[in-house]
Amino acid sequence: MRSFVLWFCLLPLAAFGQQQGFDCNNSAPHRQFDFWLGEWAVHNGAGELGGHNRITAVQQGCVLEEQWRSVRGGTGQSLNYYDPGGGQWRQLWLDAGASIIDIRGGLEDGSMVLEGSIYYLASGSQKPFRGTWTPLADGRVRQFFQEQDDDGNWQTWFEGFYTRRGQDDDGN
Repeated sequence: MRSFVLWFCLLPLAAFGQQQGFDCNNSAPHRQFDFWLGEWAVHNGAGELGGHNRITAVQQGCVLEEQWRSVRGGTGQSLNYYDPGGGQWRQLWLDAGASIIDIRGGLEDGSMVLEGSIYYLASGSQKPFRGTWTPLADGRVRQFFQEQDDDGNWQTWFEGFYTRRGQDDDGN
């Protein structure tokens, strides 16, 4: 009897440990940001190399992980995922001691548009922030970030053009 009670109590734990995971690789909403996957050289609007970015799908395709390294040695990382509960994408970005970006949104006319806030660690200030990723016809991706100023106007914070590594003019 004692064995039966123990077995009966442990059965739910065994079943919990064997639950099937959800494969995001086969979920259309989880694939909406796949145009950003890859190894990239990132140039500013003037064509100057700003750095390199690696975007990979991890956790059975449920998360896009970004690893940024600027030409000056700065680094940053983001986790990007589709939240089925809210029906939105979310990006949480952290860099080497300067800022935290937390933005959410989704596809709008073929571009990924996420809005939220940026928090500056040194000053402790926070501002409205938005990012737009647009796949271009030539295979590049345009990343356009804006910050809202104190008057409520959106100002360009960053504009970068992603070119797949090995396909850019610098041969990077």
